[in-house]
Amino acid sequence: MDQRSKQLRKLIVRGLEGGGRGHIGSSMSLVEIMRVLFDSYLRYNPSDATWSDRDRLILSKGHGCLALYAILADKGFFDPEELDGFCKFDSRLGGHPELGKLPGVEASTGALGHGLPIAVGMALAAKIKKQSHRIVVIMGDGEINEGSVWEAAMSASKHKLNNLIAMVDYNKLQSYGLTKEVLDLEPLADKWKAFGFEVVEVDGHDMKALENLVTRLPLKDNKPTAVICHTIKGKGISFAEGKAEWHHKSGLKPHDISALYECLL
Repeated sequence: MDQRSKQLRKLIVRGLEGGGRGHIGSSMSLVEIMRVLFDSYLRYNPSDATWSDRDRLILSKGHGCLALYAILADKGFFDPEELDGFCKFDSRLGGHPELGKLPGVEASTGALGHGLPIAVGMALAAKIKKQSHRIVVIMGDGEINEGSVWEAAMSASKHKLNNLIAMVDYNKLQSYGLTKEVLDLEPLADKWKAFGFEVVEVDGHDMKALENLVTRLPLKDNKPTAVICHTIKGKGISFAEGKAEWHHKSGLKPHDISALYECLL
């Protein structure tokens, strides 16, 4: 990891320190995906978060919200000091993102399986209104066990929503075990192809590969795009990488926070 990826992860740890809890593994696997989208793809204006021509990003796996909060703070949507109040009673930064509370949040998510249906509605509305903005939705791999995801995928294909980019954070772990043991997703690329998407797979931590990919989106003029991002749950935290028990942690102590920061030196 380069220093920018480490710095974004430090912002996540700052939130974990403030709240004493959070989805560590689920947030860390998202960092490079969020980084390339906000650095190299999305159109947005932090000083006018509701700008009508902005691109829309929906974090459907809302439990990974600390990664979203980190990049929004980094980009100036809010003061990074707010991370110190993560999950506090009077904070805007809840354990799942909420529309209307924090600039840059496009949908209230965390009830899994809802992000893609919302994104399909947004993409279809943009087509009807002849608007040029794009809609990106990021889903967890465990999340796509939900049937609503595949209903929405059929609809996206039917309406040829080339303004829709569906990204899967494929870290191979969900809350209590390996995805292949809980409910095997493979062959995942073939599933998305069968539902009418143009599909590409990428290393979700390789910035060069991600940056090259976003310059080519959408992949087809008459299809929605699915991007399968192969990632590592807990990426950047050596003792948490690839371990389901780090999906979420409560009651984090000062020594836990110190250990997380030490991994990012």
